[in-house]
Amino acid sequence: MSQIRILIVDDEKFFIEPVKRLLEGQDYAVDVANDGISGLAMARQKQPDLIMLDLMLPGMNGYQVCRLLKFEEQLKHTPVIIVTAKDSERDREIAEESGAALYLVKPLNYQTFPSQIESLL
Repeated sequence: MSQIRILIVDDEKFFIEPVKRLLEGQDYAVDVANDGISGLAMARQKQPDLIMLDLMLPGMNGYQVCRLLKFEEQLKHTPVIIVTAKDSERDREIAEESGAALYLVKPLNYQTFPSQIESLL
């Protein structure tokens, strides 16, 4: 069985590093992109099993990336988790309309986060 691949699209290194270590410790393969455009390109190239996506990204925001992913035949069923500092009801609605499977607010709860990932895979 091949290793489950997760793509993290975020521009904040202080967020990426601990999450990447946590996921790799759970035996996931982790790829990282630091902006929306390269995140979209990497998703197309790597075909991840799950995508973690920040909303506030350089180049293209997370809503735009999520919408474009859902139009891709190979990626439209890939679960997308929005992970952001934005915590308004409107942001949650837009994320859902964009096709996100889950909306998490930073900082992550590292106790519940692994089971949230598992539930989407």
